[in-house]
Amino acid sequence: MVKLYALTILYKGPISATPLKAVYELGSFSFFQRGSVQEFMAFVSKTITERTQIAARQSVKEGEYMCHVYVRGDSLAGVLISDHEYPNRVSHTLITKLLDEFASKYPPDSWPTLNEATCSFPQVNTYLAKYQNPREADAFTKMQNDLDETKIILHNTIEAVLERGEKLDDLVSKSEGLSMQSKAFYKTARKTNSCCSLTA
Repeated sequence: MVKLYALTILYKGPISATPLKAVYELGSFSFFQRGSVQEFMAFVSKTITERTQIAARQSVKEGEYMCHVYVRGDSLAGVLISDHEYPNRVSHTLITKLLDEFASKYPPDSWPTLNEATCSFPQVNTYLAKYQNPREADAFTKMQNDLDETKIILHNTIEAVLERGEKLDDLVSKSEGLSMQSKAFYKTARKTNSCCSLTA
């Protein structure tokens, strides 16, 4: 199951990284584990940010989780923790959008003095909820999914037509929409079996 667990915005200072805002979705963990899981995710987010170069992205596998990090050239960083099924491209798109929106609200000169207690940025909650389903949140992924579904429907439709006893050869020979040249090409290609095969 695709799952997004944590989103964290940090400032990468010269010595250490400071969390500016973090949000967690830990409903899949038992009530008694949630505190420990949250602490561990906060620790991993801070550590991975400190170990990532400025103006760099990386995705790190940690147990059954994926930690995606992006440290911008201005030292603002974002970390997303998800399961292995969550798409990398969507993860990094989300981090980029989140950091851009944060930077538009808080100027860079304020980042070194901000901390989680003083920083109000409720949009991080919205992003965590919206991106739980990466297909709906990411337009490109949604479009690709729609195309895949259309392809499956079209393929099934052609198979259904052929199952009713009609053969593609008969349809081609009866077609008025195909020129004689196209029909000849189809027959030649069919003979050499290099084209027009409907087997997937």
